[in-house]
Amino acid sequence: MNKFYTRTKKLLGGLALKVFRVRSINLEKEPQGVPFIVCCNHTSALDVAVISSALKSQVRYLSKKEVFRVPILASFAKSMGAIPVDRGGSDVGAVKKSIEILKGGECMGIFPQGTRRKKQDPSKTPTKNGIGMIASRSGVGILPVCIITKKNKLSMFRKTYFVVGDFIPPEALEFPELSGKEKYDEITALAFGKVCELYHKGALPKANGGLLE
Repeated sequence: MNKFYTRTKKLLGGLALKVFRVRSINLEKEPQGVPFIVCCNHTSALDVAVISSALKSQVRYLSKKEVFRVPILASFAKSMGAIPVDRGGSDVGAVKKSIEILKGGECMGIFPQGTRRKKQDPSKTPTKNGIGMIASRSGVGILPVCIITKKNKLSMFRKTYFVVGDFIPPEALEFPELSGKEKYDEITALAFGKVCELYHKGALPKANGGLLE
């Protein structure tokens, strides 16, 4: 974990706690000493800050290539280990780089929804199977996590919950009877399905066993 990331993580952690009132749940479920993919729902551009401030591991992300065209943002993104990706097409290079990073022992954060889906139930949104392809080809497990807020929108001074689910080990993602797209789709469905389970349980009112008031 580089010094820039460590300092930024502390800053983000302070902001997340004070401004977005983030409460983390089940952090003990984060694997230690092994690379993994963080699979999360996507409601805001600040989701990255919530994830990175909560987890102990340094998490790297795919970022749209347009960010790297702005000098200040490009410098920040590179220091944080972001990987440029062309969202307008099939960016094979970004996939290969992600696999390389995971095989090198680092962690990746991926949002299967592909884009922000605020104010929407994640189980009712479309997903892309890139996480399934990357997990399959890198041989790592997936950690499902979920960001839960009232009305499914990250807002200042409103409580935000970051919930960590059970780690899905590599062997649970093998699906030997499947290959190619079918396999990637199945892995994606399994991982994001766990995220949706966390969301549906946590998004209930406290009176019904959920988290929200």
